[in-house]
Amino acid sequence: MLIKQLSIFLENKRGRFTEVAKLLGDAGINMSAFTVSENSDFGILRLIVSDIDKAIEVLQSKRYAVSVTEVVCLYCPNEPGALAKAMDIITNAAIFIEYMYAFAQGDSAHVIIRPDDVERCAEVLKENKLTLIAASDLYKL
Repeated sequence: MLIKQLSIFLENKRGRFTEVAKLLGDAGINMSAFTVSENSDFGILRLIVSDIDKAIEVLQSKRYAVSVTEVVCLYCPNEPGALAKAMDIITNAAIFIEYMYAFAQGDSAHVIIRPDDVERCAEVLKENKLTLIAASDLYKL
């Protein structure tokens, strides 16, 4: 189960993230998960949204540079060592993680993983009986 993630390049200027959030909200698009990384000149907003095609259309119409990548969303119990177990499996399969971000809610945590081989990563995790979250389920959280 792979999920499509948007990456949006933002100038490091006040209000840029606010503008994106308003554009998506006004279009009825929910942001289920996101992370922002930055350097001195620009930031990259990575996010999972409820309607990726509509989000791309809305953002590109306002001249945002948008790209789409596939990621894996892993369910982990929200307890010590659960993530380490998953990372061990990924490492032992010689899969490199480019980046990841996570959010927890109560007893569960969801980890968005961008590996160098997304299909192999999903396969290895499923083979080891770990639970992957589908995009449709992520939007319900």
